[in-house]
Amino acid sequence: MAHAVRHEIDLPEGGRAVVHDSGTGAAEAAPVLVWHHGSPQSGELLPPVVDAAAARGLRVLSPARSGYGGSTRRSGRSVADAARVVGHALDALGITASYAVGASGGGPHALALAALRPDLVAGAVTLAGVAPYDGSDAWFAGMADDGGLRSALDGTEARTRHAETAEFDASSFVAADVAMFSGPWGALGADAGRAGEEWPAGIVDDDVAFVRPWGVELAQVATPVLVVQGGADRVIPRHHGELLVEALPAAELWLRPRDGHVSVLGALPVACDWLVDLAGEGRPGPQM
Repeated sequence: MAHAVRHEIDLPEGGRAVVHDSGTGAAEAAPVLVWHHGSPQSGELLPPVVDAAAARGLRVLSPARSGYGGSTRRSGRSVADAARVVGHALDALGITASYAVGASGGGPHALALAALRPDLVAGAVTLAGVAPYDGSDAWFAGMADDGGLRSALDGTEARTRHAETAEFDASSFVAADVAMFSGPWGALGADAGRAGEEWPAGIVDDDVAFVRPWGVELAQVATPVLVVQGGADRVIPRHHGELLVEALPAAELWLRPRDGHVSVLGALPVACDWLVDLAGEGRPGPQM
């Protein structure tokens, strides 16, 4: 990532958006892969994301969501609000075609960008992505630690109070997840720890946005979507993937039964193949 660039983009409503740019890997007219990071993350480029994209001729743009990594915080933002900021940043950078890819908390934001900017997004992928809150207790079923999202139901102040005493529940990660941190995805774990300390408001705003109306309906997402979900995920359980596929007009589910919340990211290279194949005839899906 020797050519990586950090863009600081002024926003019409004031403030700025920080976007990290791999700077290599794509022809001028080729789509870029817009990486929507998880919660919490700084938005900085992750080596396995850049490597998977570059191997397929794609450049990576990784926006730091509002409240993270130097991007101006907007308390009370909706999922759609954050996606609009990304859309403005892509316009400012002259991007005319992209793929929206989101992991965990980035999943809703990738889908919102696809819904709001069909002119810009040719295809989308979510990996362990959150489904819209449906008001039921079943939405939380299977989460090893649902305290953050439950506290978010009472708003920003309640979610902030919860964060003051909350501790990570190690049972959220299965053995396959833990193993990922000893390889290239170790950068994700280090970044998450740093982001949680430096920008604690980011995950507060994310969680509140997830359990409120997103400001966009999944039925608006006309572009093809690949929903990748781990069957052993104890952070965002498998039924969230099923809920997404039921609500999205042109989606398919790739269920990886043994994967947890982090190990499912091992599917990213094949998911990138699926995106690139959208431009070809037949749009073949992943080999499962």
